[in-house]
Amino acid sequence: MTIFVRSVTLAAMMGLALPAIAQEAAPETTQGEAAQTTPQDAPKVPEPYVKETFGDWELRCVKLAEDKPESCQLYQLLKDKQTGNPIMEITMIALPQAKDAPKDQPAPIAGATVIVPLETLLTQKLNITVDNSEQTRRFDFTFCAEVGCVARIGLTKEDVDAFRRGKVATISVVPVANPNVTVDVDLSLNGFTAGFEAVSKANAAQQ
Repeated sequence: MTIFVRSVTLAAMMGLALPAIAQEAAPETTQGEAAQTTPQDAPKVPEPYVKETFGDWELRCVKLAEDKPESCQLYQLLKDKQTGNPIMEITMIALPQAKDAPKDQPAPIAGATVIVPLETLLTQKLNITVDNSEQTRRFDFTFCAEVGCVARIGLTKEDVDAFRRGKVATISVVPVANPNVTVDVDLSLNGFTAGFEAVSKANAAQQ
């Protein structure tokens, strides 16, 4: 079975959700009121655009307002090795540094959102390994939606440094239909160092 999930950024997900909520909450209008309302009057959801490309990573930004900094995140679409079909996607932002974090519990310096196919066995978690290391990071899934199952994860400085040094990370999940099989998908780390520096500067401008 080919695992496939449509590529959707978080901004696009919000863009799909907001009109639906507005439609449900909208009060009834008379025919005269409807005639005065045109599609041009409806608020437009900002569209993300690719500001820069760093190797296999894209810096995607959204212009929220003319007088405010852009909202940016790193993005990569992961594809099936055999078919070339989109299978997962990851977005990442830099997080503010916590000054009072305990040494035995390092605070995350980056937040990532990984979207995987709906047919994923959630109890087996999301597994990330860098360059075939013996150390694998395991993360819980947060929720599932129409676009797939989502894991919102925190990455420590050690995790980010491993990404900087590495060439490829492997994201592994287990399909519900075949729980004895692990599906491994490559996450290219080409351009990650420059990309993370760029998104860190962009995110700092928003603080």
